[in-house]
Amino acid sequence: MAKVFLFVVLYGLWVGSGLGEETDQKAPYRIHTLFSVECQNYFDWQTVGLMHSFKKARQPGPITRLLSCTDEEKKNYRGMNLAPTFEVPSMSRHPRTGDWYPAINKPAGVLHWLQHSKDAENVDWVVILDADMIIRGPIIPWELGTEKGRPVSALYGYLIGCDNILAQLHTKHPELCDKVGGLLAMHIDDLRALAPLWLSKTEEVREDRAHWATNITGDIYGTGWISEMYGYSFGAAEVGLQHKINDNLMIYPGYTPRRGFEPVLLHYGLPFSVGNWSFSKLAHHEDDIVYDCGRLFPEPPYPKEVRLMESDPDKRRALFLNLECINTLNEGLLLQHAANGCPKPKWSKYLSFLKSTTFAELTRPKYLAPGSGQNLETREKPDIVEPRGSHPKIHTIFSTECTSYFDWQTVGLMHSFRLSGQPGNITRLLSCTDEDLRQYRGHNLAPTHYVPSMSRHPLTGDWYPAINKPVAVVHWLNHANIDAEFIVILDADMILRGPITPWEFKAARGKPVSTPYDYLIGCDNELARLHTRNPDACDKVGGVIIMHIDDLRKFALLWLHKTEEVRADTAHYATNITGDIYESGWISEMYGYSFGAAELKLRHTINREILIYPGYVPEPGVNYRVFHYGLEFKVGDWSFDKAKWRTVDVVNKCWAKFPDPPDPSTLDKSKDDTLQRDLLSIECAKTLNEALLLHHKKNCPDPNSLSTSNLDKTDNFPGSRKFVRAYGGNNAGRSNPTVNHTRESTLPPVTDSLFSSLRIWIIVLWVVSGLGFFVVMLVVFSGRRNKGTRGKSYRNKKRSYTNFVDTNGHDRHPRSAESSL
Repeated sequence: MAKVFLFVVLYGLWVGSGLGEETDQKAPYRIHTLFSVECQNYFDWQTVGLMHSFKKARQPGPITRLLSCTDEEKKNYRGMNLAPTFEVPSMSRHPRTGDWYPAINKPAGVLHWLQHSKDAENVDWVVILDADMIIRGPIIPWELGTEKGRPVSALYGYLIGCDNILAQLHTKHPELCDKVGGLLAMHIDDLRALAPLWLSKTEEVREDRAHWATNITGDIYGTGWISEMYGYSFGAAEVGLQHKINDNLMIYPGYTPRRGFEPVLLHYGLPFSVGNWSFSKLAHHEDDIVYDCGRLFPEPPYPKEVRLMESDPDKRRALFLNLECINTLNEGLLLQHAANGCPKPKWSKYLSFLKSTTFAELTRPKYLAPGSGQNLETREKPDIVEPRGSHPKIHTIFSTECTSYFDWQTVGLMHSFRLSGQPGNITRLLSCTDEDLRQYRGHNLAPTHYVPSMSRHPLTGDWYPAINKPVAVVHWLNHANIDAEFIVILDADMILRGPITPWEFKAARGKPVSTPYDYLIGCDNELARLHTRNPDACDKVGGVIIMHIDDLRKFALLWLHKTEEVRADTAHYATNITGDIYESGWISEMYGYSFGAAELKLRHTINREILIYPGYVPEPGVNYRVFHYGLEFKVGDWSFDKAKWRTVDVVNKCWAKFPDPPDPSTLDKSKDDTLQRDLLSIECAKTLNEALLLHHKKNCPDPNSLSTSNLDKTDNFPGSRKFVRAYGGNNAGRSNPTVNHTRESTLPPVTDSLFSSLRIWIIVLWVVSGLGFFVVMLVVFSGRRNKGTRGKSYRNKKRSYTNFVDTNGHDRHPRSAESSL
């Protein structure tokens, strides 16, 4: 009895403390949370996760699921009890046009709720979420800074149609178009004004097939699948709603949150992993896990294992968010199974963990840090700035071309960017000819700004692809909406190991930071005296550049002009003048940078602790932030040379990768300097292969379920209403890597008919092959009968094709002269 009494007392204290905490968050105004789904298993398990997290986070006010179903779907639907539900007519098949576009159900459902729900008459503020989200703490509009006429949302930086002809065609106020989505918090009056336009603009953009191209919409498929997102942005612009954009509230699992901020929303639209464990929502499109008693998603590692596998506190924090996301989903499934009447599951270590105080403590409601609601971007009120003491915004850029060579480098760099904790956005400057662009398949590899190619100079006809780097920077500066204060410029053949920030490396306006390129001897001789008025200001730098945006705007055109000037100076291509061992002017772009900066007397802080080439011996105690694998490097008998992979398409060939480096345990530990060198080389190679593996997991069929003949196929059939691409997310507009490296596109689900027809064709192919083999054998045997009548002229002639030459060998530089490509 004493134990029972003690338990009751403790339980009362726990409940009391919980109620007290909830009372502190009691809304002075009425809040209602909405999310939109369809009658599918795919949305049912997401609903279970969202509803469980809603209760766990103590979100104020009611929540309503807007359920879009056809009459036929509803007959077999099992999930009516999963959430408080308001049924809305399905518009997946448009009643007027017949267009199949399920994403339109979101604005259609919101409008129907506003017009027909009694709940909508008793609301002040509305929070609109997606089903594939986990709430970590109360989302209270006024605490976020939401005002009437000024909603709060997260940045979807890939909605480039806000900056081009798409916005000019579809809203009278293109200057008010905000690239937002994911989380929406707004006043009910604003939603009433917006909702009809959200729907009509979605229909309008969806029907504008002439402007579905990727370079106009940012939709990687060029098929209008993100029309609903543009419908929202254009509708909001039409009614004059300007958003406060908060980039610290929502994060994609797999990305690193900004230091000092606790995200209150996890959006698991992208695959994420912890060690060898991974999760992708797309792998569970037809999964009836909600109704399959006792079955959960595969258990991830435990927190203590994560503490052992990751020493960096920021990366470890990101991994804990990954665990929290999947564990909350599984906890919700356990409770739903019990509500379904399932038998009590057998004891397991994992179930014990989910019921433990450790897990309860890890998933207690998270509340906004002071200042979180003020960390907003807005164009109408420039006086709203980040809290005092915060760091300036950063934007990272890198230049590539439309080739498979740059595609695998892009995959590696983007993967490392997401892991590094690098603040701000990232943009790939992609230089392509029109012909290249028509055939290019790598649009979804990174947030991209498209640039006309100048590989073949339009005036001189000179073939010099390296000039695309300054050309692309100039084009980006003149065509993109850039709100960052500092720009970090990288090369594609780099792997980020940690953040590169102006505040850590002491960059300032008028004082850029870069890494040494000591082989640029032209800074010390007549080359500099010929091409700059200030040869004494010539810095031998390159690779990583951190520069203030104002300096870059003044400098970029000079960078381009000086590159053209040095490239045209063929009289001074000699090795003893330039340091270029090929005497071909190949490093003219590097001199263009140094001479352009010298013209402005823009002197650099040269830091040798930012970048290292794999294969070089590191300085003891230096935490290098970047691998630059522009040179061949070796570990024992294993080696890697990027130039040997110039024409190999490891991105579009499913499950292709580079040769694995040696296991670290096999290294000679007798010499610490060579050991550290080899460990860094292995880390670089492993990161590239990890990046490729994640890319293939997201885009390729399971190699265990399909024949090897299918593994070279590059067409994907995303099986979700929303397919999120790994890109800018932060994906492209964050202080931490969250949503804008991603692209969320609404795609039609895969149907069984696709695979049925595939099986039919395979059977037909087998039959035709068998008949063909039979005919060939008949011909062969009949030929043998006539063998004696044939003369020598019928003998087979052997031909040798041995004249294969590596035409790219001249592009490779020794360690003293790194190529920019």
